[in-house]
Amino acid sequence: MEVSSSTTSANVQVDVMKKAQDVQEKQITQLLESAQQQSKDMATQKTGIGGNLNLTG
Repeated sequence: MEVSSSTTSANVQVDVMKKAQDVQEKQITQLLESAQQQSKDMATQKTGIGGNLNLTG
């Protein structure tokens, strides 16, 4: 009985760790995408070419 209880507890802990790792992976991916977009935006502002152009004249 004791072994079964500790095995179940260990399985729950592993599941929690896997879920936490998945959340961290998603957060890192979002952070990298955001940083990449900011880098593109800064390059656009420096060159004057890109999304800030208003050509409806």
